[in-house]
Amino acid sequence: GEPIRVLVTGAAGQIAYSLLYSIAKGDVFGKEQPLVLVLLDITPVMTVLDGIVMELQDCALPLLREVIPTDKEEVAFKDLDIAILVGSMPRKEGMERKDLLQANAKIFKSQGAALDKYAKKTVKVVVVGNPANTNCLIASKSAPSIPKENFSCLTRLDHNRAKSQIALKLGVTANDVKNVIIWGNHSSTQYPDVTHAKVNLKGKEVGVYEAIKDDSWLKGDFILTVQQRGAAVIKARKLSSAMSAAKAICDHVRDIWFGTPAGEFVSMGVISDGNSYGVPEDLLYSFPVVIKDKTWKFVEGLPINDFSREKMNLTAKELMEEKETAVQFLSSA
Repeated sequence: GEPIRVLVTGAAGQIAYSLLYSIAKGDVFGKEQPLVLVLLDITPVMTVLDGIVMELQDCALPLLREVIPTDKEEVAFKDLDIAILVGSMPRKEGMERKDLLQANAKIFKSQGAALDKYAKKTVKVVVVGNPANTNCLIASKSAPSIPKENFSCLTRLDHNRAKSQIALKLGVTANDVKNVIIWGNHSSTQYPDVTHAKVNLKGKEVGVYEAIKDDSWLKGDFILTVQQRGAAVIKARKLSSAMSAAKAICDHVRDIWFGTPAGEFVSMGVISDGNSYGVPEDLLYSFPVVIKDKTWKFVEGLPINDFSREKMNLTAKELMEEKETAVQFLSSA
């Protein structure tokens, strides 16, 4: 078959190091799909990219037709089928969130414009670099000729964390848990919601609240653990969660490509336009979605209780503030 073109930005970084092998060996686009991998990073790390190209060659992977390392946007974004935007300015000590937003607004405005100019109009764009939701919104706004629905940001790691915490609590596998939801921002205001989640216990499907029978844990420690898991990993490992982030990116992109399993939904940051959950329009907000034919749809009609409503509003408020800050930077840039 024809190879697809897949871009990974921040390709010299540690998430990409965990991600590239999985993509190249067929875990994401299937064992039949040849691909060209394009690796973008900043000029000072081009020699690091050369080493990664050597390693990818040395993996002797049958699907990998070509690897293109570059520091130039016009090379990186050309004719893309998929863009996985991992690279972003990391938060340094003493940096405020707004400093981070400013630095990243520039990067994602530029990359959005490059997508608009060089990529296929059918390109699927996944933003991983933080603050992911707002970076994704900026990229989308900077690429007016590409449908907004083609842009999504990663909240699958949070989704997987939520599934896993429930599974650990009940002594089942993560596969036995489905339909957890991450609402809102990929930040500590996100709302991991298991009100609609189900767990397979001894062959019977049970609601998570019913199975766990500990509402105070579900409304307290469980939510905090998922919200703060990234920080906990950094504290323990002295590095951010790269392996689990790479796995989540694979899950997210594979679901875009092949669709979600019947009866299951997943969490993805997508444009909020037309949602039925009272989330303001024109935000990049994480919702429960189902995917078919490479197109996502909101999961509709889930009842939202007062506890959930409050949490969903809180994270929407943060996203509106981030958006406002980013838009100010962009209009003054």
